[in-house]
Amino acid sequence: MDGVNASRASAAASIASADTASTTSDSAAPSQPANAVVTPLTPRTASHAANEVDVLIVGAGLSGIGFAWNLQTHCPTKSYAILEGRDALGGTWDLFRYPGIRSDSDMHTLGFSFRPWRGEKAIADGPSILAYLNDTAADYGIDRRIRYGHKVVRAAWSSQDARWTVDVASADGRTEQWSCSFLQMCSGYYDYDGGYMPGWAGMSRFKGKVVHPQAWPEDLDYSGARVVVIGSGATAVTLVPAMTDKAAHVTMLQRSPTFIVARPARDVVANWLYDKLPEGAAHTLTRWKNILLQMYFYRRARKYPERAKQFLINMAQQAVGPAVERRHLTPSYFPWDQRLCLVPDGDLFNAIRDGKADIVTDEIETFTETGLKLKSGAELAADIIVTATGLKMKPAGGIAVTVDGRAVDFGKVMNYKGVMFSDVPNLGSTFGYTNASWTLKADLTAEYLCRLINHMDRNGFAAVTPHNSDPEVVPDPTPALASGYFQRGAAVMPKQGSKPPWKLYQNYARDLMTLRFGRLDDGVVVFTRRAEAPMRKRA
Repeated sequence: MDGVNASRASAAASIASADTASTTSDSAAPSQPANAVVTPLTPRTASHAANEVDVLIVGAGLSGIGFAWNLQTHCPTKSYAILEGRDALGGTWDLFRYPGIRSDSDMHTLGFSFRPWRGEKAIADGPSILAYLNDTAADYGIDRRIRYGHKVVRAAWSSQDARWTVDVASADGRTEQWSCSFLQMCSGYYDYDGGYMPGWAGMSRFKGKVVHPQAWPEDLDYSGARVVVIGSGATAVTLVPAMTDKAAHVTMLQRSPTFIVARPARDVVANWLYDKLPEGAAHTLTRWKNILLQMYFYRRARKYPERAKQFLINMAQQAVGPAVERRHLTPSYFPWDQRLCLVPDGDLFNAIRDGKADIVTDEIETFTETGLKLKSGAELAADIIVTATGLKMKPAGGIAVTVDGRAVDFGKVMNYKGVMFSDVPNLGSTFGYTNASWTLKADLTAEYLCRLINHMDRNGFAAVTPHNSDPEVVPDPTPALASGYFQRGAAVMPKQGSKPPWKLYQNYARDLMTLRFGRLDDGVVVFTRRAEAPMRKRA
């Protein structure tokens, strides 16, 4: 049996064990050395209320499903639930429904380490990714642990009890209260309730339709329409070629250009490996091939920024042809100051070459009744204007978090190894890479936190708190990327520190060594035992 299938069998056994335990006494504990003193995070008994669990996961997207698999595989005696505010799993891949929605990373690394992506295309469309997530959740029994329509609004930590009390607004209007020993945030980093809208002058004058990709109308008919897509990021470069199938013409209006890179939608090497080798071997080789190639090109681009910049611009110019002026393809920054935009099989370039789309670099002065007036004096006629203007950052899903009555300001805490926050006990957070597939860091985060939970059980600890006592470590307010949404959200997002373990390197190999093999008791995290309850006076 290969490694992947062995993991699946182990996971299935863990699910069966956990399900059986939850309907009986559920008193099993992990095997420990004979001389170990064990005090689990939460002693579990049959009398536990349904809303009391060892680990509570917030969010049933890619991160939440991945964390759940790791938890039931590596911490099989732990009870858990996933609270999802929406009525379906999938997170980003269920929320966004605009035409052409797809991955901007290869699915062999964006997919889970424990479940190989077997789609024909490595750059996959949104519905295929959503189906992959649903299948994964069902196959491993994770879907049975999800509570839909459960939006977490508050979480309060008590050091006396060594537990989180979590207030949840349910879909039927009721307020529920949950309790857990460890709270894991897998709710992403942006506001699901709405995207960023700059608020241009004259918007109310426009007689056509204005649409934000985050709230795409299911009944929007753009057949024969003149469409202007405002923006130049990943969403814009996806929408433009996708809408040319029905629209009369699509214009991408950008304030400033971004780096656009064409890449084959199919990974021919990966498909060959899966055809010739056992699934586990093909999965491992394909995954590491893509990881190492990405790391190599990223390091070269950061070491030789001007050379990399000209190389990418030349590639885009060659792909799109001489009809597009070079200035429309020339960003004002260097590669990876902002994330690169991927176009599978050069679909955006093909649409421009075919005359179905074009790029305009300018700024909006005002909306008009029939379109947009630009600061250059030019006008763009439009029937539909799509505002692909980005996201609004919202740490921890907007949950109000307190520690012993003290409100946590996520804009002032520091990020510990990219998995926890300074002076916030027993709270983990999943935040993927900005220069690679999100799931690579999500997988490592889940592995590390499961190691941490098991370490606490083996040593009788009830709480773990990252705490900075090094006066040389200072917060670094510089956002991970220079993208607009990172700049706008800098004040509310956690900071990194000036040196490890508070400094983040966006490097999978380095994080692999730190999170999978590094010391848990590193002198920075503080482990504590459950506080003893005060003795009652005798009558």
